[in-house]
Amino acid sequence: MDNNFLRIHSFESFGTVDGPGIRYIIFLQGCLLRCKYCQNRDTWDINSGQLISIDEIVNRILNYKSYILPSGGVTISGGEPILQVKSLILLFKKLKEYGIHTAIDTSGMFDLTEDVKELLKYTDLVLLDIKHIDSIKCKELVGFNNEKELNFAKYLSDNNIDIWIRQVLIPDITDNENDLIKLRDFISSLKTVRKFEFLPYHTMGKYKWKDLGFSYELENLREATSDDVKRAKNILNIAD
Repeated sequence: MDNNFLRIHSFESFGTVDGPGIRYIIFLQGCLLRCKYCQNRDTWDINSGQLISIDEIVNRILNYKSYILPSGGVTISGGEPILQVKSLILLFKKLKEYGIHTAIDTSGMFDLTEDVKELLKYTDLVLLDIKHIDSIKCKELVGFNNEKELNFAKYLSDNNIDIWIRQVLIPDITDNENDLIKLRDFISSLKTVRKFEFLPYHTMGKYKWKDLGFSYELENLREATSDDVKRAKNILNIAD
């Protein structure tokens, strides 16, 4: 694919939770992970979506510049953004010319190639989704172990890149007390974590699996409650 284009799933003009301030959010198409709880099953296909040029994307963003500056910015989500790393480098370089804050919402499950390191030079914030702190359980949950994403987190910390860490709190899967203690210890080892949040597991995206003709493996799993989140926060010593 031409690096002057991005394969896009969708846009959101006024996001308020995926980074500081008001965000222009771009959801990219394509993901190699196979998260059993994925709420956006329609983003997996790497050949789907619409091809839009970097210049057109920048122009769309600039239409909202007065809303996203000075405290907001642009967040690239997915799917998995780093699959399109070369195109993102071009986009972020252009955004930096306009003084726009940049963020990537990623699993971090990538080798730290020169392209990835180059992208991170133009990235102000990484929203890092730690799938599971236990490597074996991580592979069972998303199809890959967690070695690369934990190394990715360490690289961000060592290179003074701000991190917001997230984890989907899934009853009986990611809420084990010993695992949460390991997660707490890992987060404590990082220098640039500015925020941590649990995303309560829900089933609002289940219909997408069925619409696409796929079975939803967590069919009988209950959703996470506010009490589940409170318990997990207590273990991680996170104040409400």
